[in-house]
Amino acid sequence: MALQDTTHLTRLRARLDERAAVLRAEVEALRAEESEAPTGDVEDAGEQGEERTRRAVRTVEQDRDTRELLDIGAALARLDDGSYGECVDCGVDIPLARLDVQPAAARCIECQERFEASHPPLSPAPLPGTERPR
Repeated sequence: MALQDTTHLTRLRARLDERAAVLRAEVEALRAEESEAPTGDVEDAGEQGEERTRRAVRTVEQDRDTRELLDIGAALARLDDGSYGECVDCGVDIPLARLDVQPAAARCIECQERFEASHPPLSPAPLPGTERPR
């Protein structure tokens, strides 16, 4: 049975909405920063390396924020369809303490641990120009 306490649901929805607004602003700022980045000639290899690093960090930050926005969108959809608070894998209720800490949580702890074990995070790609010769 999904979470039914309307007071908690309202509070958790507000937290999800607030976090989504923050993330959307961050993604927009990263896009603006990217579009405003100088495209002129870089003076030396050190500056080129710094620019590649800045670009890579912006990309990783934008990807992270976008993934979190997707998770929040899915949580809001579960709130709308009445399944919020129910593990998407096994169907058991997700403890309220977990939802308080991670309002976008889709899985109970046990299923989340199994998911993470079977879906290890991707290793970041090396920055351009830093690959080791084979």
